[in-house]
Amino acid sequence: HGKLGTAERNLVEEEAKAFMIAEMLKEERRLAKLSQEELAKKTGTKKSLIARLERGKNDLSMSMINLLFEASFGKAFNL
Repeated sequence: HGKLGTAERNLVEEEAKAFMIAEMLKEERRLAKLSQEELAKKTGTKKSLIARLERGKNDLSMSMINLLFEASFGKAFNL
C-alpha cells in the first residue's frame, strides 16, 4: 500500500484506523445494549455523529473518541 510516509500509505492507514474504531464502537454499543439514539443522548452528541463514526467516517480527534468511550462504556479506547 505504498512506502511509509507517502500520501497513499497515510490514506490507507487512516482508513484502516477509522474502520477499527467503527467496529469497536459498534461492538461496544451492542454489548451495552444501546441504540445509536441512546448512545448519542448518553454522550451529549447527535445520532448522526454516532452513525457517521460507525460507518468509519472518523472526523474526531483520538482524545474525543476516548472521551466518548469513557462516557459511554466506562472504559478507555485502545486500538
